[in-house]
Amino acid sequence: MEQALDHYLSFLTLEKGVSANTLEAYSRDLNRYLAFMEQDGATSLGEITPERVIAYLTAMRRGGLSPNSLNRGLAALRGFYKFLLAEKVVAASPVAHIELAKGGLRLPDALSREEMDRILDQPGGEGKSALRDKAMLELMYATGLRVSELLSLGMSNINWQVGFLMTMGKGSKERVVPIGKVAYDCLYRYVHEARGAFLTKQPSEALFLNKSGRPLSRQGFWKLVKKYAAQAGLAKKVHPHTFRHSFASHLLEGGADLRSVQMMLGHADISTTQIYTHITREGLKEIHRKYHPRG
Repeated sequence: MEQALDHYLSFLTLEKGVSANTLEAYSRDLNRYLAFMEQDGATSLGEITPERVIAYLTAMRRGGLSPNSLNRGLAALRGFYKFLLAEKVVAASPVAHIELAKGGLRLPDALSREEMDRILDQPGGEGKSALRDKAMLELMYATGLRVSELLSLGMSNINWQVGFLMTMGKGSKERVVPIGKVAYDCLYRYVHEARGAFLTKQPSEALFLNKSGRPLSRQGFWKLVKKYAAQAGLAKKVHPHTFRHSFASHLLEGGADLRSVQMMLGHADISTTQIYTHITREGLKEIHRKYHPRG
């Protein structure tokens, strides 16, 4: 069973091009699943029945796993068994008719426009760090990039003539995203006035650099977001992905069509993008409740 899992993880890496974070999550979920089945007496994948899978999910839920974590684990199992069927390792999938856990709709946490303005105004001054931080925050909000996509940008990813950037998203899929005037101006200032000050003797293609002249890390960027959210006095918990959620929500609130937002976010399935329409509907309900005489 472990050998089959190793082949599947290699398949995800080499042929599907999944991110390191996704691979780690799938590996963790599937190793936990196989460990349970071995303890339950299973010696091969072919002898695992739907009843055994349900017993596993029940044990995980009783052990404190949230519905969202169960759903992620079940999605990992479905992908695993799809691979096993294609490789003829198993004759049927024991998860084919198991429904997702009912955990309620979990909406992404987006900032209001006023809250977003407050955090974007925080990096002040003319210093190199302030110019870099301002450019990063504005670019995140203007493009909806994932933090990994932002930090992997190189100088060659920016098309200054037309105001677009190119990024490599999940599954090694390239997409082109417009930058927008405000973010473009901030990025231009950073590149031409501050980026050179971060460079040491070693040249770098990376767009955003730390004080040592190396590419800024995820942890480094997360600390900056946390710092500026605190400075802005925001009560909400803000993390790098909040900028992506806010980007999508504000576009839809402004009247953008779902397909265009899907393309800019790099979602393979439009159903993933549709969750943001729930945010706009909730916003409309709040406006109706507040201002309608019978709201």
